[in-house]
Amino acid sequence: MKDLFYAIQDFFVNVAFAPLDGLRALELENWFLANGINWFFMIICAVAMVYWMLQLKKFDSNNEEDKSISSHSFL
Repeated sequence: MKDLFYAIQDFFVNVAFAPLDGLRALELENWFLANGINWFFMIICAVAMVYWMLQLKKFDSNNEEDKSISSHSFL
């Protein structure tokens, strides 16, 4: 059983997190490249937010939203 846990440790230390060790070494040379994954996710979030806002604007322009004060029957 002990060997199983050492195998899991060996996999994560030497294989799964190896790219992150490369990013850590790259940070000393170029900060922007080392944070490329973060920039990628920030761009995805910005695009999703712009899309969401455009969809909200489209539905607001079509007057499809019920804007009455008591829009639910239980209110």
